Amino acid sequence: MIRRARLFGYIFACLPLLAFAGSSDGNALPDYWNGLITTQSTPPEASATANVLALNTSMFELYDAAGQTFTKNILGTHPVILALFSGEGGNFTLYRPGQPPLQAPAVPIVYQVLKSVGHSTMALAEVVSPYLTSPQNQSWRGPILAFRSRMKSAIDSLDGVTMQPGWRENSRKILQGNLDFIDQCVANGAITPAMLEGFGHRQAPALAKEVAWAAQTQVAHWMNVMDDWKAMLGPDWDKTIAASNTIYVARQNNVLFSVLAQYFGPDAINDRLLLIETMSFTTTREDMLAALTRIIADRSVGQLFFGNYHLMDYELMGGDARDAIVTETARRNMTAFLPPPVPFGSHQWPTLITPGPGPSSLSTLH
Repeated sequence: MIRRARLFGYIFACLPLLAFAGSSDGNALPDYWNGLITTQSTPPEASATANVLALNTSMFELYDAAGQTFTKNILGTHPVILALFSGEGGNFTLYRPGQPPLQAPAVPIVYQVLKSVGHSTMALAEVVSPYLTSPQNQSWRGPILAFRSRMKSAIDSLDGVTMQPGWRENSRKILQGNLDFIDQCVANGAITPAMLEGFGHRQAPALAKEVAWAAQTQVAHWMNVMDDWKAMLGPDWDKTIAASNTIYVARQNNVLFSVLAQYFGPDAINDRLLLIETMSFTTTREDMLAALTRIIADRSVGQLFFGNYHLMDYELMGGDARDAIVTETARRNMTAFLPPPVPFGSHQWPTLITPGPGPSSLSTLH
């Protein structure tokens, strides 16, 4: 910004000289422009291409402007539920036409306590694992001893936390196991693979209980909220729209989306009930509303131009690209590897649904 201001100041300072520093040829470049101006040459094709490509750039500006109006109109005619991921177990907001947004109560704090205890064990494994093959490297000692102090404070505080007695004792067992492992590492002066493997096996059963209780607490809470909201909306429920966000690792068996699906039913999936992938665990309500608006607005465009309301939920070029892939792979003596075609407006779960052998939950893992 400073450099630009200096340049403008130089140009404006030179302007009065134009009346006196001319030459016999009015088209000649005055000396004071030397080094600043050179002959510009843009190929006609480049200019023409840029003019056409500018349409695509302008499209997004138009989308943003229209999107604000569409969002206002959607919220003015449809109840909307946003179920957003958060470290506290989720954040549910109900938008009702003509009324202020209604924020659902938070998941009971014991959910966060259970989650914090479980995460402490997995975090401990992350802290020490980089040093498994570096016994001479003692960089782990400072962080692990600092973590031990926090662990001891957590154990000493457990009796003051409101939770079921069995849950408290399980949490105490996990935290004490963490402390024992830290002390073992410090006493040994190094972390070995056998030590870490033994730690994992000892902690696994109690960790599995902690995960199950946290899930039960979260699901029961949000189903209670949905019970109340569905009753509150009454006949307007059938035109309610809902969306939840997810990142890649949380899309399968997504807790919040799965809870919503119990109330919206199979026919609403991918229609009035959407799972929107985002780039981070958390997002804002404004961004989710913008994404939801874009999806709904694009559906109307698909109906207008192609006669199918859900066409734009899919990659528009996807069908033709499939044909092109088949053609190109055959030309290269390759076998095309593609998923089966799915009809526009499919109500299947927006996650992996093909059954197969192998565990699919902690309870079936071993």
